[in-house]
This record gives sequence, C-alpha cells and structure tokens, in this order.
Amino acid sequence: MRSKRISVLATAAVLGLCATPAAFAQNLRELYEAARAFDATYLAARAQAQSAEYKALQADALGLPSAALAAAATTSNIDPANVPAGDANTVSATLSGRYPLFNRSNDTQREQAAKSLVVAKAEQEAAEQDLIVRLAQAYFDVLGAQDNLSTSRASKAATAEQLASAKRNFEVGTATITDTREAQAKFDLEQAREIAADNDLRAKRIALDTLVGRTGVTPKPLLVPVVLPAVLPADPEVWVGIGDAQHPTIRRAQAGLEIATLEIARARSAEGPTLDAVASVGLAKYAGRYPQGTPGSPTRTASVGLQFNLPLYTGGATGNRISETLSLEEKARNDLAAARRGVGQGTRVAYFGVQSGIAQVKALEAAESSTKLALEATQLGYRVGVRVNLDVLNAQTLLFQTQRDLAKARYDVLVNGLRLQQASGQLDTGDVDAVNVLLAK
Repeated sequence: MRSKRISVLATAAVLGLCATPAAFAQNLRELYEAARAFDATYLAARAQAQSAEYKALQADALGLPSAALAAAATTSNIDPANVPAGDANTVSATLSGRYPLFNRSNDTQREQAAKSLVVAKAEQEAAEQDLIVRLAQAYFDVLGAQDNLSTSRASKAATAEQLASAKRNFEVGTATITDTREAQAKFDLEQAREIAADNDLRAKRIALDTLVGRTGVTPKPLLVPVVLPAVLPADPEVWVGIGDAQHPTIRRAQAGLEIATLEIARARSAEGPTLDAVASVGLAKYAGRYPQGTPGSPTRTASVGLQFNLPLYTGGATGNRISETLSLEEKARNDLAAARRGVGQGTRVAYFGVQSGIAQVKALEAAESSTKLALEATQLGYRVGVRVNLDVLNAQTLLFQTQRDLAKARYDVLVNGLRLQQASGQLDTGDVDAVNVLLAK
C-alpha cells in the first residue's frame, strides 16, 4: 500500500504542473505572430529594408529630369557725390531645368541602390529566420523547465516518503539515526533542487513573455504520442547545396561583391564626360527712383542648350579612388568566400546535430520502456518482501528523470530541426506550422 501511495504522490507531482487550462495555452504559431509584431530586433530589420526601398527610389531620380525655381528681391540706395540721389528695387525669378543625357556615375549609382535593396531584403529574411529559432528555443525552454520542475517535485515527494519511513523505523528500533539523517540530507538536497528548478522556470517564462510582448504565456505541450518528423533529404551535402544557393548570408555577400564591382565602375566614370540638357526662363523687374529719372522696365530671358563636362585633372584623387575600390572589391570577394564556407560548415553541423538528437531520442525511448519495467518489477518485489521501500523510490525517480531527459531530447530535435532549416536558408513560416501540428490542440 505504501508503494502505491508513493506512486500516486509522485505521479501527481509530475502531472500537477503540466495540467494547465487549455483555454489559456498558446501554440507556437500564435506566439510567432505576436513576436513578429513586437520583437524589436525583427522590427528594426524590417524598417531597414523599407528604408532601402526609398533609397533605391532616390537613386532612380538621378536619371530623371529636375526643375528648380529661384526668386530674389533686393533694394539699393544710390548716393554718389556728383549725381542726384536715388534708390532702386529689383525683383527677379528664374525657372531652370536639367535632364541628364549621359552620366555613367548616376547609372552605376542606380544599379548599386538596387543591389543594396537586395542586401536589405536578405537581412530582413535572416532576421525573420532568427526570430523563429529564438521563439522556438524560448517556447521549448519553458516546456523543458516545467518538466524539470515536475521531476524535482516528484523526487522531493518520494524523498519525503523515504524520510518519513526512516523516522518511523527509527522510532520502532528497526533503523539507526544514520539512516534518518541520510534521508533528511537527501530531502534537503531535493528541496534545494526544486527551488532552483522553480526559479529557472520563472526565468524561462519571463524570456518568452519578453519575446512575444505578453504576460503569463503558457505554451502548449507536445501531442502524445510524440512522432518526430524525419530529416529529408538524408544527405548533408544536399542541404549544403541548398544553403549555397539561397542562404540570406550568401545572397547578402554576393550582392556586396556586385556593389563593390559597380563602385569600381563608378570611380572610373569620374574620369569620363557628362552631358546634360539644360533650360531656364527668367524674369527681372527694376523699379524705383533712378538718378537719371527714368523708370525701370521688366527683362525676360530664356535659354536652352547642352552642358558638357569633362574633368581634366583632379590632383590624383580619381586614381587613388579607383585603387581603393579595387581593394574593397577583393575584400568583398573574400567575404563571399567566407560566407559560403561558414554556411557549409554550419549546415553540416546542424544536420549531424539533428541526426544525433534523433538517435538519442530513440535510445531514451528504449530507456523509458526499460525503467517502466524495472519499476513494475521493483514494486512486485516490494509487495512480496524481496525489495524495500527505498528500491521503489529509486526506481520511480529514475523513471521520472528518464522521462524528463526524453522530453528534453525531443524539444532539442525540434529546435535543431529549425536550426537546420535556418542553416540551409530555407526556414520560413511553413516550418513553424510543421512544428505547430505536433503540439496539443
């Protein structure tokens, strides 16, 4: 009967924390939408991408006509020594326009702005993928902390029963004070572990709340029975090839190299000519009392023509600028090579991490079955008198710890699966939905 009572207490301790009302629990997709609207890092990257769009439009304006209106009003007093004094007022206005007919620098700058927009979009995509991984990690960290606290409470409940049993045996003279003190020390240790686990859960909850901008977030647990998705394709080099083709980091580095190449052309264009079509219309009116006694009259002007410009000597600035851009292009080329190598290494590490996690899950599932059988055998032995109460408590503790480790391994597989998608540049909301279907409804 005592073994059954111990089992009931321990099981209640495990299930008590996880038994939260479903109405207040949120799944991963719901929290992802909340995080996209709240996370400052992601919102900053999105704003940066939006600003790049306006910057590209500014560059496009370099190839379009421009117009300007200038106006002035002046007054002057004429007081020479040998003529009658007088004053004059002048009002003038000029409307001028310019249209670039040939300007290599402007053309190159527009191409660079388009490439900069590609860079900003890639950075926004990388920020969104990072948000998914951070959210999944925080989500399953809370579930793992809940499991850890449940295990600590189960161990504490079992140790409390062991302490009570030791005290009873000491009172009837079948155990020594040493047994009681050992049980007390073990209970105190489990109590300390429970406090630490409870504090860890609080910290994990705060981290998740901060990420999604809500309070009291309760993530939904995994759906039972847990069926983890397979990793396909089953070849790490295929994943590496996918990442090399579409990873945001590589696309950003590739665009950076193209921008650096265009910068060389832009620097060289400073040695070339430019040709603009220009036109202007002006009106000036003079009024006032003149020394000659004649009133002012309005003057109208109009002009249209071509303006040609060819730099002849810049003191070596243009040549040095070209040399600078050549060095920067070499830097950008090496940055692209480093990005490719980094993505390849990260993808391989992520792939084998997922494979190792799946193998660990299978091993822990086998261990869970074994510990369940061991617990049943120990309970049977206790009932027939060949095992003692401590053996049952230890078997139960081992089972709960194995179940905790198994749940943690499953969480790691899911998070590492998202990291693999991120490492290969494929992570998107579809992967969030794929994990979301594994959660309880």
